[in-house]
Amino acid sequence: MASETAEDIEAWAQAEGVPSLSDPFIQKYLSGRDALVAQEKKQRSDYLFRQNLSPMAQEACAIVSQIRFQEKQTLWTKEYEDSLLTEHVDVFPGMMFTLAKDRMEKSKLWQIVKKMPKGALLHCHLEAMIDLDWGLEEAFKTEGVCIIADGPITTEQQRRKTGFSFTYAQTTKEDLSVWSEGYAANTPLPINTAAETFPDNGKAGFIEWVRSRVTITASEHLSHHEGPNEAWRKFISCFPILGSLMYYEPIFRKLIRRLCKQLLDDGVYYVDLRSAFYTPYRSLGKESWDEDWFSMLEHMDDEIEKFKETEEGKDFWGARMIWTTIRQFNKKQVIESMKQCIEMKLEFPDLIAGYDLVGQEDLGRPLADLAPELFWFRKACAQEGIDIPFFFHAGETLGDGDSVDENLFDAIVLGTRRIGHGFSLYKHPLLIDMIKEKKILVESCPVSNEVLRLCGSIMSHPLPALLARGVPCSLCNDDPTILGQGESGMSHDFWQALQGWENLGLEGLGSLAENSVRWASFADYSAKEWTQDIKDGSMGKGVRAQRLKEWMRRWESYCAWIVEEFGVDENLEPEE
Repeated sequence: MASETAEDIEAWAQAEGVPSLSDPFIQKYLSGRDALVAQEKKQRSDYLFRQNLSPMAQEACAIVSQIRFQEKQTLWTKEYEDSLLTEHVDVFPGMMFTLAKDRMEKSKLWQIVKKMPKGALLHCHLEAMIDLDWGLEEAFKTEGVCIIADGPITTEQQRRKTGFSFTYAQTTKEDLSVWSEGYAANTPLPINTAAETFPDNGKAGFIEWVRSRVTITASEHLSHHEGPNEAWRKFISCFPILGSLMYYEPIFRKLIRRLCKQLLDDGVYYVDLRSAFYTPYRSLGKESWDEDWFSMLEHMDDEIEKFKETEEGKDFWGARMIWTTIRQFNKKQVIESMKQCIEMKLEFPDLIAGYDLVGQEDLGRPLADLAPELFWFRKACAQEGIDIPFFFHAGETLGDGDSVDENLFDAIVLGTRRIGHGFSLYKHPLLIDMIKEKKILVESCPVSNEVLRLCGSIMSHPLPALLARGVPCSLCNDDPTILGQGESGMSHDFWQALQGWENLGLEGLGSLAENSVRWASFADYSAKEWTQDIKDGSMGKGVRAQRLKEWMRRWESYCAWIVEEFGVDENLEPEE
């Protein structure tokens, strides 16, 4: 029997008495249904931003929606040439980051997102912000940089598991090899010698080996059956290695300058960095580690200011540091870290912005257990006449009602100004209302949450649920070196959100970027000033209002660029 046409089916439906979409009562139903959808969207956190879009921005958002739809039909199919792993996986927009990355970077949406003014980066860890290839090249060029290991590295198992790090040494054992059984643990060997004698493809093989030890590989990312704890074990092991590579003055100074430029090139004008202050720092040419963090922070402050004074850095607003303590530490270790934080705040009042605890929440001490130390910290700050606000990690867990999930309660009660991750927040209706009332922002890191196995892909991330409930959020890249994002870490999170969620669009992406500026810690504020300044937004009088106005000007210019570059259907391909 010949296949039926649409007209045949429509004629059959009429004969059966099936109502038509054009019938008045069906139209009335559809209009009521559309009104309900519109009513719900009024609760979204980006609703006011959407309502205030300029005609130019509205046109740009419509163009981006069209491109997104087009690429969904063309780029994200098995038929697309050079597709990644098409024999093994179904290709779809919003697929797992590791599988999608190469294809995503060939899309028109990627070119659009790359140019977007992303505002401020509010959640990232300094040790995981280094461009690894650049960092290793600097180490190869820097006199005295060596590698040390916990023992010989001769087998495949030892390559995967044996601890190693980078260090500085004035004298080395040139006749030893870390790749031989005769190597004595913790003997410094010149990095160039170690690289050139690497048993598998020399220097190039050495670089790939280091990369495998400081990034979560594709297979590790995709092995969800192993659970988050296994991914976290690899994740945590990366930090000491990366820290040892960057925390030597000649490399560190260049890194800070380069990091500021990388962020600016990716549309980020300000960053709140976090560091655990765990891997020791070494000033130029010194055989021993620095006793404190004074030189590290002095060098950081110096390089940030120097970059801002250059022609290429004139648009960079700056960077500050949120001091962090590892949450697995015991009471004495936590208090000692807090004392160092207070000491450095007194030395660098403009650089230290706040305090946080880091490390895997599931295996660390919950905030309720840390309450005595946190109240001690508050009292100690008051005695010194300083205020160091909290910016807590909380809810970075799959738990529901356990002590880790309940970190969210403590973070809010303790007065956190932002919440790092807040992955489990969507399960807490009361806390959602409190966060909205107290003007607390969620620093959301979708790619990080996926790679660390909290969700299978962007499509199952809870951020859309928070946005729908009116929770203020921003997008952050967390740990781009370890997560495999490379230099464009922020663009990957922005792209994933734009392509993955139908309700977001460029409008929602713009709102998330504006939020990042609104909640950035540009300067010190009392709790009351902080909340009022956020409420005032661009209508206020301080630096925040100035930055919000500046970001809005950049947003309008960006939207004009989209309209000019992609505004005609025939010109959807951007010029080279």
